[in-house]
Amino acid sequence: MAVDLSVPVEVQRLVDRTEVFVRDVVLPVEDEFDGDITVAGGDDVRIDLQGRAKAAGIFAPHAPAEYGGGGLGMCDRAPVFEAAGYSLFGPTALGIAAPDEGNVHMLAEIATEDQKAEFLEPLARGEVRSAFAMTEPAPGAGSDPAALTTRAERVAGGWKISGRKHFITGADGAAFFVVMARTSGEPGDRGGATMFLAPAHLPGIAVERHIGTLDRAMIGGHCEVAFTDVLVPDDAVLGEVDEGYRYAQVRLGPARMTHVMRWLGAARRGHDVALGYIARRKGFGSALGDLGMVQHMVADNEIDIAATRALLLRACWELDQGLPASDATSIAKTYAAEATFRIVDRSIQMCGGLGVSDDLPLARLSREVRPFRVYDGPSEVHRWAIAKRAVRAAKSVMQVAPGTEES
Repeated sequence: MAVDLSVPVEVQRLVDRTEVFVRDVVLPVEDEFDGDITVAGGDDVRIDLQGRAKAAGIFAPHAPAEYGGGGLGMCDRAPVFEAAGYSLFGPTALGIAAPDEGNVHMLAEIATEDQKAEFLEPLARGEVRSAFAMTEPAPGAGSDPAALTTRAERVAGGWKISGRKHFITGADGAAFFVVMARTSGEPGDRGGATMFLAPAHLPGIAVERHIGTLDRAMIGGHCEVAFTDVLVPDDAVLGEVDEGYRYAQVRLGPARMTHVMRWLGAARRGHDVALGYIARRKGFGSALGDLGMVQHMVADNEIDIAATRALLLRACWELDQGLPASDATSIAKTYAAEATFRIVDRSIQMCGGLGVSDDLPLARLSREVRPFRVYDGPSEVHRWAIAKRAVRAAKSVMQVAPGTEES
C-alpha cells in the first residue's frame, strides 16, 4: 500500500498563511482576554476576526467551494486546522469551530437543495451560527444516544417537538438548531430518531441558562435549551424520518477528528511555550532543558504530538476513502484527548510556578483541553466500543474444534 504523508503545495501555502494570521492577528486578542470569548466580545469579536480571515483568504477552508470555502478533504484539513488551533480563538476566526464546522459538513452531505440555501449557505459564509441539540439531562441521551427522550409527533402540516437539551454548544445566539428527536420507539430503543432543522426564533425554543464549564473559548457557551411544542414543517426533516442516528454518523466521525486537529494545535502551543522557557531558564548550574528529567518530559511531549498526528491522519484517510472509520476515529479521539492534556500538563510542570500563573497561557490551555476527554464521547465509552468491535471480530473468525464447546 502506497503511503504519502506529504502536504500538497497549495495546502502548505494555506497552512503558512494561517500560521501568520494566527500569530499576528488572533493570538494578541486571545492573550488580552485570557482566552475567554465572552469577555472578548462574543459575536462582535467573531465577526471582526472572521472579516479579517476572509480578507486574508483563509476563511472556511472546509466549506464547499460554491459557498466560498476551500473544499478541503479530511487529510488536507488536518494541518490547516492544527495551525488555526494554535490559538484558542483561531478556529472561531476561520469559521471552523464546533459546532458550526460539523454542521457545515453534515448539511453539505445530507441537506436538500432548499435546506442548503436556507441553512448551509449562510452558515458556511459565517453570516450566522448554529447548534447541534442532541444531549439531554438524565435520564435522557448522553453517552448513550439510545436514551433519547425528546419527542417529535406528527401534526397537521409537520411535526411538534418537545423535550429538554443540555450542554448544547453555541446555543446562545445560534440562528438555528439541528434537533435530534425521537419519532418512534421508546427511550432505550436503538433507532427511531430523526433530525430536524429548527430556526431559533420559533415559538417554544428557549435558551434557559448557560452551564458553567472549565472551557471558555467556545462562543455561545454550553447551554440548557427547552423545546416546548415547537412546530416545524415537513421539510424541516434533515435526511429521512427514523434515520437520525445513521445520519448523525456523517457528522460525528469527522467532527471528532476536527476536534483532534484543533486541540493538537493548542497542545503544540503549550509545548512551544515550555520549550522557550526551559531553553533560557537556568537552574542547578545549567539551562533547565539540559537536565535529564526535563528532557524526559520534552521527549514524551514530542512522542505524543507525533503519535496523535499519525493516528489522526490514518482516521482522516479512511474518512476520505468513504470508509466508516469507526475504529480509527475512536482510537484517534481517545488517544488525542488524553495526549493533548498530558502535553499541556507536562508543559505546566516544566515551567514551574509560571506554568500555573496567568503570565503564561498554559493554565488556560489546560482548562480548554481537559473537557476533550468527555466531549464527543468519553474515553471510557470509546474504549468500550473499540473492545466490543475487537471481540466481535475475534468471535467471527474463531473456529471451534469438533467435539468441544465454547465456554
